[in-house]
Amino acid sequence: MLINRLHDWPASEAEAVAIQHALRERVDVSAPPPGTISLIAGCDIAYHLTEPRLFAAVVILKMNDLSVVEELTVSREVTFPYVPGLLSFREVPALLELFGNLRHTPDAVMLDGQGIAHPRRFGLACHLGLWLDLPCVGCAKSWLVGDYAEPGRTAGEASPLSVDGAEVGAVVRSATGVKPVFVSPGHRIDVASATQLVRATLSGYRHPAPTRAAHIAAGRLRTAAGV
Repeated sequence: MLINRLHDWPASEAEAVAIQHALRERVDVSAPPPGTISLIAGCDIAYHLTEPRLFAAVVILKMNDLSVVEELTVSREVTFPYVPGLLSFREVPALLELFGNLRHTPDAVMLDGQGIAHPRRFGLACHLGLWLDLPCVGCAKSWLVGDYAEPGRTAGEASPLSVDGAEVGAVVRSATGVKPVFVSPGHRIDVASATQLVRATLSGYRHPAPTRAAHIAAGRLRTAAGV
């Protein structure tokens, strides 16, 4: 798929924060047209335990039966330090390499990270969504910002996630009895549609099917590297 260049990659934390501030007004959190998502891409990244290296995966699934139609992985050196709130500057370059080599173009993307539920309203899902110009959903395992009430214990139950009274996402029980995931729109999708997309891809595990498939693929690549 064709990817338009959004910006040069920064060398410092200050430059990265400036890019987030410059781009966050371009994030679109309106609802996508109904019935337009038939292929969904899941993304995940695993890290080397002792070296600055990552293992990235993108897996495309059919929405109607969650079967895999394409899988790509890559290993790359990590070139940006770990800084809370700046995860996308570590991970997006590797994901863009994979998306640029896909044979299929997905209709939406789901990843293990935040969207607008972020201190600067510009998480990993916003950043990748702008690069790809696709609906992108953050479905994170960990809380970053926002207030919420614990959702019910049954798979699919959800509660609002808000910051200063504004709804920025949902806290979803992705499988009965497990810890919830934190869902927020990244780009070209709203909170309700992002939550619906996560619910439609529940897998019986904490990860929905798209990010679970990518998590397994990234882990498989790391294992093959002897880590």
